[in-house]
Amino acid sequence: MTNNVKNISITGAAGNIAYSAVFRIASGELYGKDTKINFKLIDISDFEKKMFGVKLELLDCAFPLLNSVEVTSDLNKGFGDADCIFLFGAKPRGKGMERKDLLESNANIFSIQGKAINDNANKNVKVIVVGNPANTNALILSKNAKNINPSQITSMMRLDHDRAKALVAEKTGIECSNVKNSFVWGNHSSTQVPDITNIINAASGESIIVDSDWMVNDFIPRIQKRGAEIISYRGLSSAASAANAAISHMKDLLFGSKDILSVGQYSCDNKYDIDTDLFFSFPTNCSEGGHLINYDFEIKNDLRKFIKETERELLEERDAIKHLL
Repeated sequence: MTNNVKNISITGAAGNIAYSAVFRIASGELYGKDTKINFKLIDISDFEKKMFGVKLELLDCAFPLLNSVEVTSDLNKGFGDADCIFLFGAKPRGKGMERKDLLESNANIFSIQGKAINDNANKNVKVIVVGNPANTNALILSKNAKNINPSQITSMMRLDHDRAKALVAEKTGIECSNVKNSFVWGNHSSTQVPDITNIINAASGESIIVDSDWMVNDFIPRIQKRGAEIISYRGLSSAASAANAAISHMKDLLFGSKDILSVGQYSCDNKYDIDTDLFFSFPTNCSEGGHLINYDFEIKNDLRKFIKETERELLEERDAIKHLL
């Protein structure tokens, strides 16, 4: 065992996604078996009692890697010296709430968090925004974390990415791990564009040909509405799969991956003709040194109009809260 210790801050720590994630992280699934973990669990003061219950459960697991657990509603303490931040918390859409109201409520939350991260976190911190609307929340956060490079902040598209791979595997009978070059463009919303026009079977190296009608009329809408489909069956949102995606996303950002991944990231100076001031999901190469947009893929004509639609949605979201940027 080394003396390596990492500080991990988690917002929305009283919620279901965080509950599904923290035990896996404490077991070494993110940083490995040679790194100890200091958790800072953050939520609003009304939920401190619930967070304390999570703390007790973490301690009761007697994880060898768990060094400490702090519970707080103070963002300055919660983000202090953070090496890695999972922003699970966000204000959900309430009854009668318009989309613009939701955007503005979250803009206030993420602008405050951005300033607290800027002032207190490790300057090399990696931040993943999971709370919706994740892409625009990431933009707000970045604009308010002035001293943090925008490349250190990402929004989670990994759940959509994994859903797309799994559905292709189910359709074709190819093992999920062998489905390569599948990725998602745009916003984590019902306008997202899962792209399987370039996929290959890694086992054979051959292209996987999918029916265009199935892709446009069945596959894309199903991935776009997968979250609602799960709620219709469970009566609850997809917390476990979201936690799994968040851990996978962060692990690949930290240590790299051989796969093409879907990462919501700042769009500046991209070559895909997307507005340069959004957080947008692109096909992405991840290495231990960082992540870069992959430009090896051509946008097929069938998908271009969908990609422009998801871009338009993000532009509308940005315009709705531009006074807070």
